[in-house]
Parts: sequence; structure tokens; C-alpha cells
Amino acid sequence: MTLTELAYLAGWRAVRALPRPVAAAAFRAGADRAHRRGGGGTARLRANLRRVVGPDVPEPELDALVRAGLRSYARYWLEAFRLPSLSRAEILAGFRLDREEVLAADVAAGRGAVVALPHAGNWDAAGAWVAAMGWPIATVAERLKPEGVYQRFLAFRRNLGMEILPTQGGERPAFDVLADRVRAGFVVPLLADRDLSARGVEVDFFGSRTRMPPGPALLALRTGAPLYVASMWYEPDAACATIEGPLAVPGPEEGPLDQRVRTLAQRIADGLAAGIARHPEDWHMLQRMWLDQQATPNGAAQPSPATGQV
Repeated sequence: MTLTELAYLAGWRAVRALPRPVAAAAFRAGADRAHRRGGGGTARLRANLRRVVGPDVPEPELDALVRAGLRSYARYWLEAFRLPSLSRAEILAGFRLDREEVLAADVAAGRGAVVALPHAGNWDAAGAWVAAMGWPIATVAERLKPEGVYQRFLAFRRNLGMEILPTQGGERPAFDVLADRVRAGFVVPLLADRDLSARGVEVDFFGSRTRMPPGPALLALRTGAPLYVASMWYEPDAACATIEGPLAVPGPEEGPLDQRVRTLAQRIADGLAAGIARHPEDWHMLQRMWLDQQATPNGAAQPSPATGQV
């Protein structure tokens, strides 16, 4: 077992053993230390949130938003570590979905649904809630290194009741399995605000170009399932979400498949941006997002010489 695996295992055990208020105070203090230290992740979050709020927000307000964002991210990890020890009743009480009846109708009709998610709020709590509702759910997980850490995350999510497919290395391509699951009436939530494959679709996002994964759009086009965009955030007592849609899906008369994927991916990006703008403090994006961002020595994103934007 590697040191990384040991650290995750210790985190899971220690955080679950501590009373929630004690653990929450420790995670909050850690977030505040990260804010004061201002490392690479903090710098990237600051650059990303500047894009969200725009250039007119004063620097002290942005700094307060960054601190709130780091606290929100720490809360995500606190709750992720504690999720496996929660009862079904606690999982259901700890998450709220606006427009729950829309997704319930899709499940009851057996038509399934595709939900595009941002890295915001608590997506693990959302998945656990869907499973606790008794709805079939399948999604994918990035294959982390070392392998032992990936397997622990896999077991963690599967124990919550989710079917988790590897993005690579499975018996069948993950997309093909997800298409089968959607047709079988599953809810398929997919993180959609950051491309990890280098094959993403270029979209406009908060006024600048970035790439997002084509999977949610392509899955909806291939299966005919309704496609929703989720907004996710925290309230003091629960992780929350709402879904917008179903989005209008372009038909064959609107062009070839690749063009329709781009059109639908832009609609997803617009929906994600609207939700993030409402709750920017809960967007956990500590990586570079935009094509015109360049890495600096401290990990921040500096303005592009061509655009002058951050």
C-alpha cells in the first residue's frame, strides 16, 4: 500500500470517527490555511472565479469569494469521507433536489435520463441520493493513479449503490455501456464542465473558449433520452441541486452528428454557467479551465497576450 493510499484510508477512518462539528471545524481551518498560503490550487480558483464574477468585482470581494470557495471544497471532502457511514435516511435528508418529480417521472416511465453536472456542491451526495431513492444509476469515474486509490474510490461509490464504469480499461467502452443503461431506464449523471480527454468540444463559457466533454450531448443524441443540466450548491443543512431541461436536442435536419454535438454541448455549457453564476462559491474548479490561460510558476492562470483576459 502506498503512502497516498494510506492517507486516503486514514482520512476515511478518522473523519468518520470524529463528531461532525469537530471534523467540520478542522476542515474549515484547513481551508483557511490554504487561503492564507495562496498555493497553486488557490491561485487557479481565484483566476477561475474572476472569470465568473467579471472584472468589476473589487479584489476584496473576490478574495472573500475564494475563501468561501475553499471552505466549500473542504466541506465536499468532509462529506465525501463521511458518506459511507451514513444510513439511507441520513443520505436522503442530507440532499435536496428541486424538480425531483421530473426525474422521478423519467425513471417511472423507464426512459432514463442524462444529467450534465458541474464540479460543484456535492456530486457524490447527489449520486448517493439517487441510489437511496431506489432509482438505477450508472456513471463513470476517472482512472486515478495509483491504482489502489482508484479502487478505493470505486468501492466507495459502488457501496453507495452506484454502478461505476472506468473511463478506460473496462471490458466494453464506457459510452456503449452507458447507452445501454440509459435505454434500460437508468439515471446517468456525468460531470461535464471540464474535459479530461483532450478530445473535448470547444464551447464558449463565461465569454471565453474552453473544451467540455462531448459525452452527455452524444449520449442524449444516440439514445433519445431527456438531457438535463444540473446546478449544485450548498445550504447550511444540506447539499442541494436543481435540474434545467430537458434541453432541446437538435435533430438530423440541423446538420451532421458532430455539428449537433457541438450545438448541444454549447447549450450544456450555457446551463452550467448559469448555475455556477448563481452559486460561484460552490464551484470546485481548482484547475485551469480556459484555452487562453497559461500556467505561471505559482500555478495561477495569467492573461493571454492575445486577449488580455484572466
